[in-house]
Amino acid sequence: MCKFGLQKPSQAITKIGFIALQANKHFFPLLFLLFMGVVASAQEDPIVPLPIKAVQDSIKAPLIPPNILNDSIPLDSTETDTVPKKKALLLDKIKYKAKDYVRISQTEQKIYLYDEAEIYYQDTELKAGIIVLDYVKNEVYAGRIFNPADSTYSQLPYFKQGNNEVIPDSIRFNFDTQKALIFNSRTEQQAGLGSFGSDAMKVLAEVTKKENDSVYFLKDGKLTTSKDTIDPDYYIRIRKAKFVPGKKIIAGFSNMYIVDVPTPIALPFAYFPLTTGRTAGLIFPTFGNDPQRGYFIQNGGYYFPISDYVDFSILGDFFTNGSYGFRTQSIYTKRYKFRGNINFRFENLVTSQKGFSDFSRSTIYNLQITHSQDPKANPNSRFSASVNLGSSNYFRQSANQVNLANTQNNNLSSSISYSKTFPAYPSVNLSLTATHNQNTNTEAINLTLPTLQASMERVFPFAKRDGLKKGIIQNFNLQYNLRAENRITTTDSLFFTPKMFDDARVGARHTIPLSTNFKVAKYFSVTVGANYEDVWTLETFERGLDPDDPESNREVVLDTVSGFDRYNRYGLNASIGTTLYGTFNFGEDKKIQAIRHVMRPSIGWGFTPSFEQFYDSYTNLDGEEVLYSRFEGTLNGAPSLNKSNSLSFSLQNTLEAKVRDKDSTATEPKKISLLSNLNFAASYNFEADSLKLSPVSFNGGTTILNNKMSINFTGILDPYAIDNNGRRINTLNINSGGGLFRLTRASLNIGYTLNSDTFKKKDKKDTEEEPDGDEYYRAASGGRTDDLFGQGFDIAANRRADERKNDYDEEIPIYNTKLPWDLRLAYATSYNNSNRQSEITNNSLMFSGNIELTPKWSLGFSSGYDFKNKGFTLTQFRFQRNLGSFDLRFNWVPFGTNERWDFFIGISSSILQDVKWEQRSQRRLGRR
Repeated sequence: MCKFGLQKPSQAITKIGFIALQANKHFFPLLFLLFMGVVASAQEDPIVPLPIKAVQDSIKAPLIPPNILNDSIPLDSTETDTVPKKKALLLDKIKYKAKDYVRISQTEQKIYLYDEAEIYYQDTELKAGIIVLDYVKNEVYAGRIFNPADSTYSQLPYFKQGNNEVIPDSIRFNFDTQKALIFNSRTEQQAGLGSFGSDAMKVLAEVTKKENDSVYFLKDGKLTTSKDTIDPDYYIRIRKAKFVPGKKIIAGFSNMYIVDVPTPIALPFAYFPLTTGRTAGLIFPTFGNDPQRGYFIQNGGYYFPISDYVDFSILGDFFTNGSYGFRTQSIYTKRYKFRGNINFRFENLVTSQKGFSDFSRSTIYNLQITHSQDPKANPNSRFSASVNLGSSNYFRQSANQVNLANTQNNNLSSSISYSKTFPAYPSVNLSLTATHNQNTNTEAINLTLPTLQASMERVFPFAKRDGLKKGIIQNFNLQYNLRAENRITTTDSLFFTPKMFDDARVGARHTIPLSTNFKVAKYFSVTVGANYEDVWTLETFERGLDPDDPESNREVVLDTVSGFDRYNRYGLNASIGTTLYGTFNFGEDKKIQAIRHVMRPSIGWGFTPSFEQFYDSYTNLDGEEVLYSRFEGTLNGAPSLNKSNSLSFSLQNTLEAKVRDKDSTATEPKKISLLSNLNFAASYNFEADSLKLSPVSFNGGTTILNNKMSINFTGILDPYAIDNNGRRINTLNINSGGGLFRLTRASLNIGYTLNSDTFKKKDKKDTEEEPDGDEYYRAASGGRTDDLFGQGFDIAANRRADERKNDYDEEIPIYNTKLPWDLRLAYATSYNNSNRQSEITNNSLMFSGNIELTPKWSLGFSSGYDFKNKGFTLTQFRFQRNLGSFDLRFNWVPFGTNERWDFFIGISSSILQDVKWEQRSQRRLGRR
């Protein structure tokens, strides 16, 4: 049997270590009733305490009478008590137990519980190796058990009241004064927005004084977020502090220790917020030096939790050469209603110094807005927004490193829409949309401010609404569609200026399609229809020679006529199609048992008359009559002058195979796709004077290697030849000495993804890998969701990804010869031969990958090679090390326009995320 830490009866019990018990005022009656024998001990299974590593300690256990073993009595036994009973003040049943014995000493007026002692009362529970209750002094003592075999202590006290937990070496608590002395206490305080355990502050103190239920005073304490509280890899040592559980710690002189080694990182006083949820506070900046702009402070700012539904943060950058920037972000959400965020970024960039020839000043900005509505909030009314607009060169010139991954984006697009549905029959959908598309290379911007669309559901006038429709008459249907828009074409330099509206075009189209369908010979589907369209515009354009110019110098004058005008157009169409199935069986004993070919051919006919009534003419200087339409140049263009009577052809193909499954227990063969799609399309115009046959377009795609490799291709085949000027002539290519068709354009895209599990036998229980932590950020910024273009140095996004990775078990796997890795390849090439140039316009290979050398050490890279221009694309190497409570990262772009490197080391937990060190280089401006 284990002995107690104190062997001499004369030693004072006050040397026991104490911890603050948040006991309520009903705890003393509990002790008194235990003494009176009113409450029977509960025969329940013991509850396992939190695992705490037993170590040697100078704190000694309380003094126990020498004859305690002789006086001990069995569990659940009672003694006759001569003390008058007091009126019970307990509000609930008390349960207590101990594994070895429970002893009540009337002479000492104490109750002793030994070995896995436990007491439960309402929301309070106390566990310890030994518990002593003094019902005269109204005090409770709890301590550990000393193991002489290995000179260690075990069964540390554990106290829990509500959600507060304390794990000390020993306890002494007075119920009358509600004060306590605590030695070697350990408690965990939830803070921030992280999950419990990963974002919890561990508070350890050699001496703690409990003043009341909400205030504790600490002496010689330690603060850490390390999982190991016995031997933490780092901690912040505090000499004296005031501790308010769940709110804050206010400390005097504090400094950081790493592996028990003091560091010069110190503060004369410190404030540690422990509140859960969102709280206002400073966002610590990053300091560094830029060779082009001088010393800088980046990403520092303030966070404002405005309400339970919305917050706001502002970050700023400042460079000593005068450059500066700021970023604002607001996130809002209302459960079951909507959610979204607004990000705005602005930078004023100064290059060189005033007076130098290379001095320049420029401003760049970027605005991102996302808004989504819960579908259940209002099914008939919806509002959504996805905005990404700004300076075309923002991501390429930004001085902030988090934008590195978006430097390869060449398109910014936005859409804001509101839609309303009127469900009464016939239902009508109404939507109002504003769109934006911006090419960051050409700086061209196309806007629609706004687009109004309305549509009425399909109506079958000759059939019952809920009945089965048969035949030509019952399947006859009609619809109504409206599309009106204000389209603006401008440039980056004119954006948000009055001049951007100079070339605005306004127009509307009303469309009424009529159609019916029926079956012919059981296997052929026939569709017959007509289409009527009425086009409105608010301005037209008159053309003619200027009569005021001299006759020899006359030029065509374009005169804008403001005012409402309209035209209509119509046409007829029909199509017939079917589906053909072909199966080739090779036998069930073959590896490939069967191949199935599915073809869907269709033939369509379309007729559109000539709308020459909407055309006018003028006579040029050569005396020739020139036809034109006043609607040319308007939003929806002019109606066709030429009559069209064309026949179109299309053919869709899919190819599947049925193969024997490698799994001998499988009862059915395995189906695989050989060709996901292979489509051909062409048309023949009977009314054309020449070039009646259109080029044949084709596209196809498939996946192979267990869907790891995707292959997609497109192309155009022209049956006609061209002259020396590259123009198509009315001569078939085969008649001019060429082949049946001339390949004018083609493209090929191949993607391949593989990892360390690709060549292993798969388990049916395997699940898909989680997406990357900053995938959402890259997609929202208009970038790729993979890392083929590298990753930005976004600490917040990386921290979100690491929170999942850091929730590892205590037993860390050990890699022997098989290291986890992944590799992504993307190959793209395009071909152009429209003018016999036979040119490869694009030929590039992108690749990226990651490898985990150890469970805590990973390497990553992303790069590509342009075979046409003979050079590497954006190349980045990534190094990451998990140091337990710290994260270490190093990103390096070794060459190119975006040449730079980033280094970061900091505490992983979001509570102390500002305890970090970052060093960055800046992109070398003007370098190629």
